[in-house]
Amino acid sequence: MKKRYSEELNHLKETVLRMGGLVEKMTHQAVQALVERKREKFSEVTEMEKQVNRLHMDIDEIALGMIALRQPTATDLRFITAAMKINTDLERIGDQAINIVEQAEKLVSVPPVKPLIDIPRMAEIAEEMLKAALDAFVQGNVELAYRTIERDDAVDQLKDQVFRELLTFMMADASTIARSMDLILVSRHLERIADHATNICEDVIFMVKGKDVRHQDPPG
Repeated sequence: MKKRYSEELNHLKETVLRMGGLVEKMTHQAVQALVERKREKFSEVTEMEKQVNRLHMDIDEIALGMIALRQPTATDLRFITAAMKINTDLERIGDQAINIVEQAEKLVSVPPVKPLIDIPRMAEIAEEMLKAALDAFVQGNVELAYRTIERDDAVDQLKDQVFRELLTFMMADASTIARSMDLILVSRHLERIADHATNICEDVIFMVKGKDVRHQDPPG
């Protein structure tokens, strides 16, 4: 019975990681499609979202089944509830990747406003944060979770930089307004992905230490 329970916990963890890998790939492909102006990648991201949505339901089913049948206590209960919360954040990251694709579909049809520099950098940091958040979950690594949370500020700063720069383009040339607004929305979607990675880190800290650090500043 104990072995079976351990296998169920591992299965839950592996399923969360599989979903995490998919949303990482979705984010990367969505931004790559925008930067390289490759329309064929749009359908790849859309197909991956279908898998993510199935995994979203599977994870909730596995976790709720374990709570109902196994009545886990203490550490195991925190792990299962963290997995459920992380599941929600991963599904929302997938949604943000789809939002980026929707903006990119419009942007690749028109001349670029400017070379894309800050948006790919935002995407790189957000993807690194997501990967680190999932590593922290697997390892139960609180220090890694805290370090990852701190990187969210860099994404916020880049988003503000994107907005300021594109605002100057819109003020100088009204014909750039629609394209610039689409790029601003892409930056906001990437900011939200970084926010969800931060949420995952906060769930890891709660899972390991039983400490709720939401709405608190990380230790200096």
